[in-house]
Amino acid sequence: MKKWIALMCVLFLFGCSVTDVDLAKEGNWYQIGYNDGIAGLLQRSNSALSELGIVNQSEYDQGYIDGVDKYCNPNFAYQIGLSGQYYEGVCNGLKNGNKFRMEWKRGWEQYNRGRM
Repeated sequence: MKKWIALMCVLFLFGCSVTDVDLAKEGNWYQIGYNDGIAGLLQRSNSALSELGIVNQSEYDQGYIDGVDKYCNPNFAYQIGLSGQYYEGVCNGLKNGNKFRMEWKRGWEQYNRGRM
């Protein structure tokens, strides 16, 4: 019985995951931008976004800025590097961009030492 309940919970959680296609259909361009920014991804071009539907560029841009702002917290940069996530340079030019890069690099080097 416990295994059945656990399986149902996992399936429920997978069923709740929302894709970019779903968000675009809803017109939630802010969330698409936020998801890209918080993941440390480079900002998508308008032509890449238009593959999802009619783009609201300003909403995407604001979401992206908010997501990058959260991602670029130097207090988490070491852990991001240590987890093996490659840094795309999205924090360059921001107030804590250099500190973020240094902390990420420290974690990245530790990650790579562990892989040898």
